[in-house]
Amino acid sequence: MTLVTKPPLSERMRPTSLESFLGQQHLVGKGKILWNAAQSGNVPSMILWGPPGTGKTTLAGIMAKSTGAEFISLSAIHSGVKEVREAIEKATSSPQTVVFIDEIHRFSKSQQDALLHAVEKGIIILIGATTENPSFEINKALLSRCQVYVLHPLKDDELLQLAEHAILHDEILKQKEIHIKEHGALLSLSGGDARKLLNLLELCIDTCTESPINITDELVFSVSQKRTVVYDKSGDMHYDIISAFIKSIRGSDPNAAVYWLARMIEGGEDVSFIARRLVILASEDIGNANPTALVMATSCFQAVNLIGYPEARIILAQTVTYLASSPKSNAAYLAINNAIDAVYKHGNLPVPLHLRNAPTSLMKNLHYGHDYKYAHDYENNFYPQEYMPDELKGTVFYNPQNNAREDELRQRLKKLWKQKYGY
Repeated sequence: MTLVTKPPLSERMRPTSLESFLGQQHLVGKGKILWNAAQSGNVPSMILWGPPGTGKTTLAGIMAKSTGAEFISLSAIHSGVKEVREAIEKATSSPQTVVFIDEIHRFSKSQQDALLHAVEKGIIILIGATTENPSFEINKALLSRCQVYVLHPLKDDELLQLAEHAILHDEILKQKEIHIKEHGALLSLSGGDARKLLNLLELCIDTCTESPINITDELVFSVSQKRTVVYDKSGDMHYDIISAFIKSIRGSDPNAAVYWLARMIEGGEDVSFIARRLVILASEDIGNANPTALVMATSCFQAVNLIGYPEARIILAQTVTYLASSPKSNAAYLAINNAIDAVYKHGNLPVPLHLRNAPTSLMKNLHYGHDYKYAHDYENNFYPQEYMPDELKGTVFYNPQNNAREDELRQRLKKLWKQKYGY
């Protein structure tokens, strides 16, 4: 018996022209930049950056076709410098060649460098596809020779349009009676990924033996078995979600903060990474507005590394909600940044003589430590002497902010330093 294999639905539905390309209208819509490039046949070297299933490979093929150029496709997973050089050598004998490199972020520096001369001299038109931020993963020299175009996850209406189009026009599916009765699960599980949507739709259809085939949320969940969480610990989503997480805590929204925490936990993020960021945030964004925040965050870091998942999620949640609900101040963060700026601006200013240590008689003769006032010998353990270099006298780096804890600090500093803090 001979088994007949068929390409997956996502491959069968791959568009071959911009007119049939779904999504990314900010790039391929009529009059937009890639539409115009395709119409003129003047296609630049480019990096297509976007999540999986947004049309990067398809778009590369369409753009190459619009130029009439020879199309060479390489995968960074399976290709190296040897394959790159062979492609470039082949391109030298062709009027125009588009070299497409899928997952170009996986190329090493030397592999990327092998492309530089050919791109700069116009020997090849390079189209790279990446799910990672090109700023971090592509050599600056190569990046400067390419245009970067960002592709977005498909919208819900675009995904539904794609599913209906497949049902009506695919040579296999159009022979069956198929109705999408519910689409919530399809959209949820595909997460803006056209390939995932079509593969899931086909799996549902292949599972059903009765006619008509009714696509319901129950059917979709049953064939998918598990709701997968989209999260790439080493990729761009890693940086996007930790950014949203930190900004939610900084913005005093414990609900958003714990949601992004859940996304990271379910995505398998390293517990130490999350806890480490909380320790930093406790000083950077809360600081002296609530000094207990740093104690909490440090204890959290120690505890989660001792306990591990799954129980560590509870400790993280307690700390995250506490930090998000806490008063905020970045005064300490600003103070050290301002002080470092002063160091670079003024250089290595000498330590005032009265603050220098004088362990030898020579140093004492040079007036090291002369006229230094020991604070504990005075009322309130304070004496208003100058501790800054002469060039920085009166400079204020630390400005307590408007919260209960730092208001107390401000009032104390005003009493001690008078005009420096507002008297």
